[in-house]
Amino acid sequence: MELLTLPALHRMAICGGTHGNEMTGVYLVQEMARRQKEEGEKAWPLPIMLVLSNPQAIKQCRRYSETDLNRCFTSAILSTPTTDSSPYELRRAHELNALLGPKDSKEAVDILCDLHNTTSNMGVTLISYSLDEWISLHIYKYLKMKMTSVPVRLFMVNIPNNEAYSLESVGKNGFSLEVGPQPHGVLRADIYNYMKEALELAIEWISLFNSGAVIEGGEVEAHLFHKSIDYPRDPDSQQISAAIHPQLQDQDFCCLKPGDPMFQCFSGETMCYKEDECLYPFFVNECAYYEKGIAFHLARKTTLKIPSVKVQIEDRGTS
Repeated sequence: MELLTLPALHRMAICGGTHGNEMTGVYLVQEMARRQKEEGEKAWPLPIMLVLSNPQAIKQCRRYSETDLNRCFTSAILSTPTTDSSPYELRRAHELNALLGPKDSKEAVDILCDLHNTTSNMGVTLISYSLDEWISLHIYKYLKMKMTSVPVRLFMVNIPNNEAYSLESVGKNGFSLEVGPQPHGVLRADIYNYMKEALELAIEWISLFNSGAVIEGGEVEAHLFHKSIDYPRDPDSQQISAAIHPQLQDQDFCCLKPGDPMFQCFSGETMCYKEDECLYPFFVNECAYYEKGIAFHLARKTTLKIPSVKVQIEDRGTS
């Protein structure tokens, strides 16, 4: 197995409340900040910056106040100047980019983890943008090996980092943790515990990597984004005319086969999946996606091979 040497991860950022009504990340970041205040540098094996990403939306307990913050981090958006009249989230994206980045720069934090909740039955899902972002893939492999009380999955959108629109793309390495099901504006102890465990294991892996240990590679299962499916709609009013079928509800990452029920029309008719290929639905009936015209995403399942990794020995020069 190939062995890659990668730079040490000296600075980590953990962000919660990018969506202000996804409560687990908000409370977990606040609890970590309390611990950090009490224990100082002893709290974790590396410096961690704790950030509440969208204070205005958190205060309102809304996903966002003017526009979706987690769609504001493309290079094009971050390079466009804002004004006092710009939407709050656009201005906040520039602030976060200055604090945690700048994106695609040497000054960016080494690894950024953004914490999210979903109303969908997705367990613990790690989201990453690149098929060769080895740090995130290794952290996913570690979580999947260590967490036994909840399904752990990987969802990938393979696009260039300059087109990546969410907060974790600001770091040199980055991933988001999407944990659910949990209603927006609500905190569930089991979901909180899953996210806390996943985050602690991620930090544990980073510490192991920084120690100089060779971390073995191997194969990991991944779900690659294929396309989004909208709800059936009335041709005149464009209002939705069906709900997720009971046999599909809560079946995130389960194989959707040709002929399987997808929607139950309000008129009573069942609409079935008609494609020839078996695909994997996720974000099924996500509350926040109604406004985006998305009933669920579909992914192809694949196996990725990841190399073994070891921390790169730093050249400190001569005295």
